[in-house]
Amino acid sequence: MIAITDSVAIEDSELDFSFVRSSGPGGQNVNKVASAVQLRFDLMGSASLTRAVKERAARLAGSRLTKNGEIIIFAEQHRSQELNREDAVARLVALLSKAATPPKARKKTRPTLGSKKRRLEAKTKRGQIKKLRKGPSRFE
Repeated sequence: MIAITDSVAIEDSELDFSFVRSSGPGGQNVNKVASAVQLRFDLMGSASLTRAVKERAARLAGSRLTKNGEIIIFAEQHRSQELNREDAVARLVALLSKAATPPKARKKTRPTLGSKKRRLEAKTKRGQIKKLRKGPSRFE
């Protein structure tokens, strides 16, 4: 079990790892070892997550979400397969934990009387400054 929050966890069996050759530096090793990790998680098919969490996670995943409802995370930052695997899982957990916390409801507020007065005074002052820039009229 991988804990996302106190109340949300996903099964290890829901994660599908595949290993591919990584790009970038690595010397002779880069041509022989498949150290990059491609993590696939079936978001829409997961029984561990609620519908609301799935919708928020789909929005957060963006281009990492496939048409089939899978999240694909590609990790190739480290030179070892195990560190890349941990990095991919950590990034998935971060995404799902952000999706698991519901957004705060916005409270409607009104501007105070003082702030309204300050805004109108600032507008009047600015208008007077602009009026002073204008040259004298030819017809006056």
